[in-house]
Amino acid sequence: MAKWLRYILMGAVILGFMGYTYWKYVIPKHRITVESELIMLGDLDGDHRWTNKDISLFYTFINNPYSLDNAATLRLDLNQNGYIDEQDINIIRQLVAANGNPYASLEVAQARSETFPRPRELYRYVPVAQYHLRPLWALPYAGVQNSVLDWLKDFKPNTNDSYADKLDSEIYAEAVRFDNAWKKRQSTLTDIEKDYARIKLLNAKRLYDSGDRYELLLSLIELTEDAETLTSRNQPDFPLKLLVFRDHLRDLLESPLYAEFEIGNKEWTDVLRQVSVYSKEDLGMEYDFSNMKPARNLSDLQNYLQRAEWQYYKTSAKDGDFRALIDYAQHDPRYLRAVARTSRKLQDLRVNNHNLPMVLLFREALRLKGGDKKKAVGLLDEAIRIPYGWIKFIPNDMLPSSLALDNFLLPGNKEDGADKSRHWNVFGGICLYKSPQEAVDLALRREFQDLKKGGYTNENMREFIRDMVANINGMYHVMTINPNLLTSAEK
Repeated sequence: MAKWLRYILMGAVILGFMGYTYWKYVIPKHRITVESELIMLGDLDGDHRWTNKDISLFYTFINNPYSLDNAATLRLDLNQNGYIDEQDINIIRQLVAANGNPYASLEVAQARSETFPRPRELYRYVPVAQYHLRPLWALPYAGVQNSVLDWLKDFKPNTNDSYADKLDSEIYAEAVRFDNAWKKRQSTLTDIEKDYARIKLLNAKRLYDSGDRYELLLSLIELTEDAETLTSRNQPDFPLKLLVFRDHLRDLLESPLYAEFEIGNKEWTDVLRQVSVYSKEDLGMEYDFSNMKPARNLSDLQNYLQRAEWQYYKTSAKDGDFRALIDYAQHDPRYLRAVARTSRKLQDLRVNNHNLPMVLLFREALRLKGGDKKKAVGLLDEAIRIPYGWIKFIPNDMLPSSLALDNFLLPGNKEDGADKSRHWNVFGGICLYKSPQEAVDLALRREFQDLKKGGYTNENMREFIRDMVANINGMYHVMTINPNLLTSAEK
């Protein structure tokens, strides 16, 4: 190679290196990913102005308070106090009266010795990929006079910061949410739905009269979830029969028969004989537990194909879905209230503490996966479970914990850990691959094998029944939840 050509190449390399160094270390650049967006509070139509149309949309929201999602509702909280209240409406009125000029609105307010947000306070950055806390409804409720909650007209929460006041604010917002859903569903409820609703409404009234605000809030959340997502219309009878069977199992744990078993006066066969009586009466499924066969037919190819499909939905869950699920479970006030319900050790025999938080988690997973129940079950399964092979072969002190255990509270008492959540989700999911009857049969056989291995002790019998309660709760809700019920023809 000619000497002059070598010099040219060397010079080009040096210049290139210098140029790269200058670009890398001298020229300014964004060093983080943009994760927030600037929103204009009160701009409800997205035209970047405050106009009469925004006031009109505000009143449209007032007439249908839960028609907007959390992110959109943030724009209504102009005073940024966490509530949708009268001051928010007054602020947007003053902005519109000043032709959308925030400085003019501020000057008018100052001339009247009134407080008013600074113009820049009417803008805020909102994380794009993080959970948005929904401002609580604190406005007078137009439907209060004909509300199904007859105590609501006398309920006057305030927006102070004490624990009791905060609970009251959440109760009021939840009551308004439920009453709106109830009025959309009331005329189409089936007889059995009316019966269940009557029982739950009476319970809410009892809690209100007794002053148990925390349990009242949870009962209202449960009523809201029922009204917004559950219907027996156009559904087979079996899911409702499952609830009867579940309640019989709960009653069995507190029965004289079970008490006799605990002190050794009755055998395990006596308890399971009663379980078989209930399964036959409630579900039309009879069992001889003394001669029960294993849970799965290992020669059935269909079982392996279904397992492969399940595994696909588990492993195809995206990192963004996990982050969104964690954000929800760490920040959503309704979930955090529900998951806070625990009892002293071994006092939640009926697994009452567990179901509502799982319903909320599954509904959020369903939202993240676009309404696909198999994908939602897979997402929760991957978040909650620790692979069985790890449990079997890795020492306990070296076991990794599940994504959920590392990042957010799971429902139920501490002694249950993630166990009841796995049961709820797994057997709920099995109903999507097999018939509900096959799912119940598989659950009973699998739980019986665990009972048999444990030697039919009091503790193992108790968990056999409690696991079945969690299994049935999952089956019922995974089969019947429809998050779009209020806007669908099924309601």
